[in-house]
Amino acid sequence: MSVELVERVRRRLIGSGAGAGEIGPSVLADAVRAEVGGVAAHTDVLDALRLVRHELVGVGPLEPLLDDPDTTDILVTGPHEVWVDGRNGLRRTEIRFAGEESVRRLAQRLALAAGRRLDDAQPYVDGWLPGAGPHGHVRLHAVLPPIASCGTCISLRVLRPATHDLPSLAKLKTFAGNGLAVLEAIVDTRMAFLVTGATGAGKTTMLAALLGRVVPTERIVCVEDAGELLPAHPQFVRLTARPPNVEGAGEVTLRDLVRQALRMRPDRLVVGEVRGREVCELLNALNTGHDGGAGTLHANSPGEVPARLEALAALGGLSRPALHSQLAAAVQVVLHMRREGNTRTLAEIGVVRRAEAAAEVCPVWRAGRWTEHRPLLADQLAQRAGRPPC
Repeated sequence: MSVELVERVRRRLIGSGAGAGEIGPSVLADAVRAEVGGVAAHTDVLDALRLVRHELVGVGPLEPLLDDPDTTDILVTGPHEVWVDGRNGLRRTEIRFAGEESVRRLAQRLALAAGRRLDDAQPYVDGWLPGAGPHGHVRLHAVLPPIASCGTCISLRVLRPATHDLPSLAKLKTFAGNGLAVLEAIVDTRMAFLVTGATGAGKTTMLAALLGRVVPTERIVCVEDAGELLPAHPQFVRLTARPPNVEGAGEVTLRDLVRQALRMRPDRLVVGEVRGREVCELLNALNTGHDGGAGTLHANSPGEVPARLEALAALGGLSRPALHSQLAAAVQVVLHMRREGNTRTLAEIGVVRRAEAAAEVCPVWRAGRWTEHRPLLADQLAQRAGRPPC
């Protein structure tokens, strides 16, 4: 079936006012036969059904990639450049678009579904596709020419619910040596911690596993951009941020939700990902009796965490001395995740301590082995539980 015929069928269906959910096989068959003068082979009808639904429903020809449970990212850099990242690393696929206009239409349709605008006046978009669905949450980013000089670019990040517990991560060799015993001790003694690492390093998976260790009698209130965390815990309450609509109204930020979470009697307060000025409310909460709080943070190493939080806190008006003072008092442990090839591991455990006028993170455990700073963690655990870690 020619691209021109598919385009005519698409325009006919749009002109008829039929919604995406109303375009069934019989409706499409009638549209095809009308465009070809009443005679069409069954193969033409089937091809039209597939191609036109790609134009009007879901993520189009990218749907098979999204259906793969191992997919984490889908990257479109041109009509014949579709890449996928997952368990086997980044690879080029055989998926092809009809042309640049087809990629542009998909980007604009997805932007509209996310409640965003994408056109020549607003040539880039960042948003969440509605509904978790069978794929998990999908984050959309798209850029149009001439900003994207090689053609329309689409990036889809698939955020699937993190459901692993600590024993299952131990079986996957996520942490070596006595890592399981150390992590269990950190949770059991209600130490506040941050899980750090690069994109795709396994931060959310680790956080969900740690929250699953929390005793069932404690209430966890979690604030997230999207519902990724799904720990095996009977008292897990999630608050999800909401972006503004196309008019720019109705936004509910993570900072707003942290304030609301504090009024919901949390035993543990969790921020799914600390990425902005909400760090001010989180640190303030952890300094007011909410032990055992947690969150994730993008950072290259534990040692860079104070500087990273310093930059974020500045967005909320918190001064450098105040940030370092609150950090040293509020957070005890940093757990750093690293991705090497297709493997995600706990690379380092650091302890936050006050050093002169600033807070610093000292490494106490690396890849299953203690460092010379082990007493920093052992002393804190002994004070909280009466025993050092195993």
